[in-house]
Amino acid sequence: MIDKFDVVIIGSGAGGAPIARQLVEKGKSVLVLEKGPLLRPSYQVPGERSDFRRDEVYASGTEKILRVPGVANVGESYYSSHAEPDINDEPHVYRGVKKLPDGSEVPADYATIEGYTAQLVGGGTQLYGGVSLRFTPTDLRLKSFNAGRRTPLQDDPNGDALAGVRDWPVTYDELEPYYALAEELVGINGQTKNQVKPFRTGPGGTPGPGPSDYCYQRPLDPNPISAFAHAGMVALGQRLPGNIEPYRPPLAVITEDHAPSGRRLPRAKNGQPDREAAKTSYVNRYGDPLGLKSNTWVSLLSPLEGNPNFTLRPNCVVTHLTSTEGRVSRVHYFDPGGVRRTVEGKLVVVACSAVESVRLLMLSGQEDPAFATRINSSGLLGRYFLTHCFGGARALVPGRYDKSKALDADWATDCCGTDEFLEANGLWAGAAIYNNTSDQALPLSLFRTHGSTDLDTLWKGFMYKPQMRANGFINFLDYEFGRGLSVSFMANQVPQRDNRVELHPTVKDKWGRPVAYVLKTWHPHDVYLMKLMADQCAEILRLGVASSHPTYDIASDYDLNRKYDRNNEYGGSLGSGGVYQAENALARMANHILGGARFGTDPTDSVLDPNCRAWEFDNLYVTDGSFMPTSGGANPTLTIQANALRVAAHLLKRL
Repeated sequence: MIDKFDVVIIGSGAGGAPIARQLVEKGKSVLVLEKGPLLRPSYQVPGERSDFRRDEVYASGTEKILRVPGVANVGESYYSSHAEPDINDEPHVYRGVKKLPDGSEVPADYATIEGYTAQLVGGGTQLYGGVSLRFTPTDLRLKSFNAGRRTPLQDDPNGDALAGVRDWPVTYDELEPYYALAEELVGINGQTKNQVKPFRTGPGGTPGPGPSDYCYQRPLDPNPISAFAHAGMVALGQRLPGNIEPYRPPLAVITEDHAPSGRRLPRAKNGQPDREAAKTSYVNRYGDPLGLKSNTWVSLLSPLEGNPNFTLRPNCVVTHLTSTEGRVSRVHYFDPGGVRRTVEGKLVVVACSAVESVRLLMLSGQEDPAFATRINSSGLLGRYFLTHCFGGARALVPGRYDKSKALDADWATDCCGTDEFLEANGLWAGAAIYNNTSDQALPLSLFRTHGSTDLDTLWKGFMYKPQMRANGFINFLDYEFGRGLSVSFMANQVPQRDNRVELHPTVKDKWGRPVAYVLKTWHPHDVYLMKLMADQCAEILRLGVASSHPTYDIASDYDLNRKYDRNNEYGGSLGSGGVYQAENALARMANHILGGARFGTDPTDSVLDPNCRAWEFDNLYVTDGSFMPTSGGANPTLTIQANALRVAAHLLKRL
């Protein structure tokens, strides 16, 4: 086996694949090591039978029992997915609280699947909903924005909300061409019109004429249920500063043939591209058997197959890195047969997803004290771990709709992300808001999301509800199916030094290595922000339904023991909130796993330099979401991809 390459990349998701694509195209030899398997869409498999089973988001197989010693939830049941690690083999552990019989609470450790996205080629992009928003310019300069704010920050009782906030060492203008390149190479549909982010670069890097739709493929028609979200966003935007209008959100799903990756839409009987083929909730909520969802395998890595300078090795577990005099000299891993192997790279890129990247660097430090000293010279490795403040609102709307014919989101608004909105509400950062059309689009999805908890057991939401039996269960499905509409927000979490990832002192994985230990809290300002944004989402639903059904009571409750009335006698049901209210709120991450190795301009205040190189290593880079000093007011994948393309340009100059 070849064991020397120009670049070794650990991880094949949003932080690794863009670098591989750019370097292989320029003739550099690249090895991508991926812990999980390669699952191919139907057009890449003989007989066109996809490797995906359409159960990747949750598992419904044999019940398993948690056997991790020393955790408070040992003995609980769970159902593992083939797209995620089995948590008996390699759990993440977080510090939560345990209620005692007398009502008091004590700290306790819990095993969790949170902090993993997906363990397969393409990483989390295989299972994500595909919402691919840019961050705003203010998202990258929140320290500067807040230093010059005119109104006081709300709910900051200790005056420390801004202590850990840093501007990014790159500006939006510097990142913008790479946003455009990512949108072109990955394959995205949607609209740029009405977004508050500047769009300046056109296809192929050409200068753009200003805000237009030239960056994206044409979106599909929205699902009819989304008309309520659109009307509500219009009405809310008219009430808030700037009169911001909604737009079709950028989604990483191709709706036209995509030349950069060679993907083509299925053909209808008349031979024309079948744009509607992508319009299924299976595309966005599961591993996509059609290859229309723009995960990094089909969009960036698959086109490299056959290049003699590109090597992909799936099912390989990287255990640690070794170094000599400030250079990573070897990457150590188990191959699919469990054989220990090593490889060399002139440059080494770690892109395992933030929790696992931090863990890998710490494990490498355990093997070699000199490595530990260099990688953590600032004392910040693992610190300022971030996810997103997230939440929203959900309601039952009048009528019933076939939500299976939908992508993840039909409408979005930036009206809660403007500087004016932040000043008016005492917020340190803003949020993107969009509706989730495909939530609970299939009957089985109602099972997973009703009362869902960390271990994602399919039935747990119903276990303790005796009314969910016989006719009560049938009435629940009849009342809920095709009527639920949710609106979500994604917002920056306050960076806190003590929110961190460590190695657990006692819990080991199946290879005998310490597992990741996540310690995090929500700042009071996070809670204030989530309450405020959840209220905006609820207002969108209220205003949207009232625009066409002014007598419909969207906020009334309903009783599952009563028979569902098809004349809507019992009204709707409206609920809203943020993740801080969840049963396992200290663990929840929305699969947005960020921070822990932030980049910056000061080696005493960051782990990575502006090019995402570890300060005291000549050839070690970290390019997944761990580089982020703030988490951004939107889903992070596109920004991770854009930054990876920026780093790739730097690496090409070095090579």
